[in-house]
Amino acid sequence: MALVLLRGTQGREVRDQRQEEREEAGCEEARPGSGGAQGGPIGAVAHHRRGRLAPRKTREGGDPDAVPTDPKSEGGCERLGGSMDRGEMESGGYRGVYLYKRSLVRSLERLFLRFFNLAKRNHSNGPAQDSKFTQQELPACKPILTPKWVISVFLLVGVIFVPIGVASLLASNKVVEIVDRYDDACVPSNVTDKLAYIQNSTISKTCQRTLKVPKDMKQPIFVYYQLNNFYQNHRRYVKSRNDQQLRDASKANETTLCDPEKTRDGMAIVPCGLIAWSTFNDTYTFQHNTNNISIDKTDISWKSDRDHKFGSDVFPKNFQKGPLIGGKTLNESIPLSEQEDLIVWMRTAALPTFRKLYGRIRVDLKENDTITVTLDNNYNTYSFDGKKSLVLSTSTWLGGKNDFLGLAYLTVGGLCFFLAFAFTLLYLIKPRKLGDNNYLSWNRNSAGH
Repeated sequence: MALVLLRGTQGREVRDQRQEEREEAGCEEARPGSGGAQGGPIGAVAHHRRGRLAPRKTREGGDPDAVPTDPKSEGGCERLGGSMDRGEMESGGYRGVYLYKRSLVRSLERLFLRFFNLAKRNHSNGPAQDSKFTQQELPACKPILTPKWVISVFLLVGVIFVPIGVASLLASNKVVEIVDRYDDACVPSNVTDKLAYIQNSTISKTCQRTLKVPKDMKQPIFVYYQLNNFYQNHRRYVKSRNDQQLRDASKANETTLCDPEKTRDGMAIVPCGLIAWSTFNDTYTFQHNTNNISIDKTDISWKSDRDHKFGSDVFPKNFQKGPLIGGKTLNESIPLSEQEDLIVWMRTAALPTFRKLYGRIRVDLKENDTITVTLDNNYNTYSFDGKKSLVLSTSTWLGGKNDFLGLAYLTVGGLCFFLAFAFTLLYLIKPRKLGDNNYLSWNRNSAGH
């Protein structure tokens, strides 16, 4: 496109210069058919030489105002040089200059097309073979949104979304969930300083809670711990780990990015970093009708994490040996790939309120059953005004309890039904002919309505 504009600009400059030279010479442009057999542009070009347009008599010493008698110099001027149009160039001595310019422009065109890969073969062998892709001629769907089409689409979306929303809500309502917050309840009533209480390792933190089953709960029953106001997504917290150390035993001394939990007494901490240091360490035991309920803690973490992120030959070392204990202590005889509580915790949450899987109960619970929970309230959430809760939940084909998905589908489906109804009324009450030019703004203004 730039080359085409360049050539057009050059042509205009040639014509303007030619006209100026004729005006300065006091000549009129010869027209085809005037001045005999060699009159007109061809006759003028036949006498071209280098220079400017000037009267023949002036150069030969004659009267510049005399009318020339030579039919070959009709108009009193002959071509001494300057710019000429394409026909004059091709018929005169300037043909070589014209051909040179034309070849230069074509060379630039070939370079331009090769650079953008638009030509499949050289211009010297033939014209470029343009593809449908380069010419934007590929098949495309360009639907016309007529009222019937719009109404049909809204109805279709509503018909699909509303049943999905209803099914999602029904599945969510079938989930039986027990949530018990215990962080305040498990602190003795005579304790005023909760932070000092939780940091005092000499005081027993054992607490008992009683839970009542509201509906039948079929196994497996998932046991979660829930934390509020805990920002695991903080940038410094998320970066405070070393994945190479967790995965490879030969990288045990690699503690890059693990500040401030990197070394202790000159020895590397394995696993290092704040995430591992702050692992949740509250424990739960359950009793049902004086019978202990075992908690299955196998396969509570992602299999990909166990197989690829935590090495089977990497063992904890020098962990939680400092004066301030951040969380759970790890068994140094068990490799990290089998420490599933650690693996679950180190998959950081995106929101400040989150749940993490603690284990599964493989026993059915009936409505109105009573469960006694004995827990150790060890984890410190009092320093940042956090909350701790114990959650027991069943699951359905949709997962745990989550009303948002069903409500979202119902909202979108209901909105589509409303729009379909509104457009239908508008189409029936005030129909509009498709493609009517009277609705264009300039036509409305000219008509005065």
